[in-house]
Amino acid sequence: MPIQPVDLLLTGGYVVTMDARRRLIPNGAVAIKDDKIVAVGPAPELETTFQAKTIIDCQDCVISPGLINAHTHVPMTLLRGLADDLRLDVWLYGYMMPVEREFVNNNFCYIGTLLACAEMIRSGVTTFCDMYYNEAEVARATAEAGMRAVLAQTILKFPSPDATNYDESLEYCRRFIEEWLDHPLIVPAVGPHAPYTATPDMLRQCVRLATEYDVPLHIHVAETALEQENSRTQYGMTVVPWLDQYDLFQAKVIAAHCVHLEDGEMHTLHRHNAGVAHCPSSNMKLASGTAPVSKMVNLGLHVGIGTDGPASNNDLDMFEEVRLAAFLQKGVFGDPTLLPARKVWELATIEGARALHIDHLTGSLEPGKKADIAIISTDRTHQLPHFHRDPEAVYSRLVYASKATDVRDVIVNGRVLMRHRNLLTLDEPEILSEAGEIARQIDAFLMAREESILSKLLAISADFIPQETFEIQVKVRLDEPFDLHTRLQEAGLTAYKPSRRDQYDTYFLFKEHDTDRLRFREDEIRDEQGNLLETFYTMTLMGPTSEKEYEHSILLTRARYTATAGHSLRFYREYFKPVEEREVIKHRQRCHVLYKETDFAINLDRMVVPEKDTLYLEIKSRTWSAKDALHKAELIGELLERLGLQTAAPVKNEYVEMVRPGNGK
Repeated sequence: MPIQPVDLLLTGGYVVTMDARRRLIPNGAVAIKDDKIVAVGPAPELETTFQAKTIIDCQDCVISPGLINAHTHVPMTLLRGLADDLRLDVWLYGYMMPVEREFVNNNFCYIGTLLACAEMIRSGVTTFCDMYYNEAEVARATAEAGMRAVLAQTILKFPSPDATNYDESLEYCRRFIEEWLDHPLIVPAVGPHAPYTATPDMLRQCVRLATEYDVPLHIHVAETALEQENSRTQYGMTVVPWLDQYDLFQAKVIAAHCVHLEDGEMHTLHRHNAGVAHCPSSNMKLASGTAPVSKMVNLGLHVGIGTDGPASNNDLDMFEEVRLAAFLQKGVFGDPTLLPARKVWELATIEGARALHIDHLTGSLEPGKKADIAIISTDRTHQLPHFHRDPEAVYSRLVYASKATDVRDVIVNGRVLMRHRNLLTLDEPEILSEAGEIARQIDAFLMAREESILSKLLAISADFIPQETFEIQVKVRLDEPFDLHTRLQEAGLTAYKPSRRDQYDTYFLFKEHDTDRLRFREDEIRDEQGNLLETFYTMTLMGPTSEKEYEHSILLTRARYTATAGHSLRFYREYFKPVEEREVIKHRQRCHVLYKETDFAINLDRMVVPEKDTLYLEIKSRTWSAKDALHKAELIGELLERLGLQTAAPVKNEYVEMVRPGNGK
């Protein structure tokens, strides 16, 4: 038989094929021509069959399929370590999204991807699945680095760094798919971010786009218990059935995280051949929980392992992930036999490829597949000694003992990307220099933002509305019962917009001499019988106050901003980190009156905290005009007389000032 010419021959290593028979070849070899594997077998056999332009000696090494990072956001290497040890919502809405709105552009995504590719190549990753913005730039950088990737353009129901609405995102995604559809390394994909950031129409359009071009659809699913709880509350069903009703699983779905799936949801994913990307480090770091991976695998789901983005992990080291994936299943579910070493290496290679719907291309070492290979040294101190009684001990060495730094050589699509730890396709010093400059700009932005409470507010909510600068008010303490309705009638005043409400106010106070106050208010509106009608939440920022006292009123001049509170009290507490909190709780009877063509709000407040059952009457109005403020100050005195309260001593303090310092939560 004539000797066949090939481009590369990897010889003398322990070949871990991950093929259907899971063949292990102790003294094995792999022959490569162009971008494909042409033969896998014993080294003596291949050495006599093939003549190679380049021979790579793999003695004391494992020759394995390259690792597959099944879920990440690679440009976020530039946000690594930016905001750690926070809850997912605070991390995402308080830091990641504001910084992304400010900095994410084509260059950010390009440089961040180059940095990520350098890191992943060094750790034996040959393929990754990404979801981010400006994905065409991610593709450009990935192709230059020589890696294989499934790249999903992120689509959100609200504005994103690369689109003002999801219609624009869908159009960008279509152009991206058409540009990269037949590329030898890049598989373009559609990336609706998550159920809670999507609308039904958006999901339907994403499915249509993915099925039209037969590309994957990548989405976060059931990452947190709160996501499932909110889905039940809002839709009466959990996340997967909600997605299923919009035919999401007609596409080739890659579902990231899946930490809190119910059994029925797993069956739905299995029935539709959806892939799952398990991200153990990220789920642990963000306290999202532990996905029941063993149960999924036993059910027949194709599960891959991902690092998630480097802003929530904080690295792209797949060796860490496979080790942690195995340990978590054993430790959390109390069974040391769960997810054994061979199985978890499958998840990192062939099963990862199946989860990404690209196992026809990569994931195992067999003739006809793309030559995506990691060569891993096995002669380091932390890997020795070796035992040969059980051939499958090689999986234990890979999963439980090997590290990313043990990866010696990496080949993707038949091209050597790293040789003896030297990167051949990337200029690492230049990438690090560019990344450092972007980091300095982000640092300066955040340091300036942290100095201003308003800046921090605007970073998470663009709808904060400035309120009238001048507030005229009087507050009097009532020592006996007061019938507001009767008093108004006797005064010849007609009440309008009446309401009864319970108000729960939490005030955030900041630096010792900082007079900014931030108030989180829960307003419970009730009918005359005390039944709850609705609840709404607001945030109000009150700036430094200058005060001028009149005979019967106080004129406060201060900047005020207010908006609907879109997050929980816990979120704002952890985001703003106040030095002190004070709580005010009251039952409020409110109405408005028109007196001399001027609107005034009248509040009758029965306090719960800080002065239980103390009764106050408050009259107030706001205006943008200093001249109008003086006029209203005079009118408030007349109103007090008409209500028979002209002799009542005004209370200068606001309710929050009546709380003794340290008595808040």
